[in-house]
Amino acid sequence: MSTPTLPRPSRHRREDEFSGERHVYEPHTVGLPPLRSYARELWRRREFAVELSKTKLREQHFDTALGQLWLVLNPMLLALVYFLLVDILRASGSHDGKFFAHLMAGLFVFYFIHNSITVGVKSVTKGGRLILNSAFPRALLPLSAVITAFMRFLPTIIVYAPVHVITGLPIGPHLLWTLPILALFILLACGLSMLVAAAQVYFRDLSSFLPYALRIWLYCSPVLYYAERVPDRYKFILDVNPLGGLLTAWSDVLNRGHAPGAASMLLGLAWGVGLFVVAGLFFMSREREFAVRL
Repeated sequence: MSTPTLPRPSRHRREDEFSGERHVYEPHTVGLPPLRSYARELWRRREFAVELSKTKLREQHFDTALGQLWLVLNPMLLALVYFLLVDILRASGSHDGKFFAHLMAGLFVFYFIHNSITVGVKSVTKGGRLILNSAFPRALLPLSAVITAFMRFLPTIIVYAPVHVITGLPIGPHLLWTLPILALFILLACGLSMLVAAAQVYFRDLSSFLPYALRIWLYCSPVLYYAERVPDRYKFILDVNPLGGLLTAWSDVLNRGHAPGAASMLLGLAWGVGLFVVAGLFFMSREREFAVRL
């Protein structure tokens, strides 16, 4: 007697884990979730990222008087140390207050990116229990790190503003350009935070390597020097540097007193949007297997 052939089970279709009625968990499947639903859920749970950020800030004593005072004093002392270092290394010692303002503005925004990366890199690996027990867009974890870094960046504006006025730098409508430039910095920070957070799941030594890479990145960025003083043979470094165009535009507005160059803005826009899209897609395509790797 021949045995009747049973129909082969159809391959499970990936379900929408946020709004679907049934979720088939496929831990080893790599692929993008439904992007529209994912984005909608990401926006709906934005308060979760904010509250998670507030928790991290409380751990850093952000809500205490001494903690907030240190947030102001630390970037100021850091800028002063770098100013003295650069001025000592320069034989003529001709740096003035305007260069100090350039140095402060560049350092403050660089350390916003720096803190976004260093906090974001462990956001997924440290959120193991949350990931195992809850269904939510995992991108909220690295994005909350960007919110934390931005909250730490805000007090530096209080430090920079009087220096800008005292050194006689121009004040006018051109300063409105700082808003779109800062938006691109935030976009870049989000992309980099998601990228390193996902990479840390697979390469656990990444967090140990980052401090050295970020220090080299600082030296390759137009923070300790003006972009226009970079020799022609090294100009390519600014082009391949994700912060090269944005920091040049940042200095043009704050120190030069005019609108940023189109080339700098286009370069910054390309890096910001490109990294955000690529890192976001990479993160979302991998987040389904985070649970089995933590």
